[in-house]
Amino acid sequence: MIIIGLDPGLGTTGWGVIAKSGNRLSHIANGQVSTDPKAPLAERLVTLDRELTDVILAHRPDAGAVEEVFVNTNAQSTLKLGQARGVCLLALARAGMPVSEYATRLVKKAIVGTGGAEKAQVQAMLRVLLPGVKLAGADAADALAVAVCHAGMVRGSA
Repeated sequence: MIIIGLDPGLGTTGWGVIAKSGNRLSHIANGQVSTDPKAPLAERLVTLDRELTDVILAHRPDAGAVEEVFVNTNAQSTLKLGQARGVCLLALARAGMPVSEYATRLVKKAIVGTGGAEKAQVQAMLRVLLPGVKLAGADAADALAVAVCHAGMVRGSA
């Protein structure tokens, strides 16, 4: 089973693709989609959609997982994050795969064992769980963590 995880953001969306075979996980690819902060919102959303679609077509995942939105103190930031997250959900659903959503604390607990883990702890565990992985950045690492979390939630393999 091929799983793609997404960490939504309007400025940068992380993505990570892993393979699950039985209890074994392996890294396939990871990266980040960045949008131009000076571009109009609609154009940024189109860029995000286009680049995520390219990643999905390149790796043909069987399932997708997206990190849930946390509420910022800035309502405008939360709204923009929600719009980027909507594009992520749409891109996965349009590709015909089942899509799951996970809270940040659940992802951290699945990877490190505690929902309050720091980003450095999550990244260190990803290097243990996915030997040889080269992380494309913090958002890509978060996306891989979402994919690994989902792998632990699904039964069997394809």
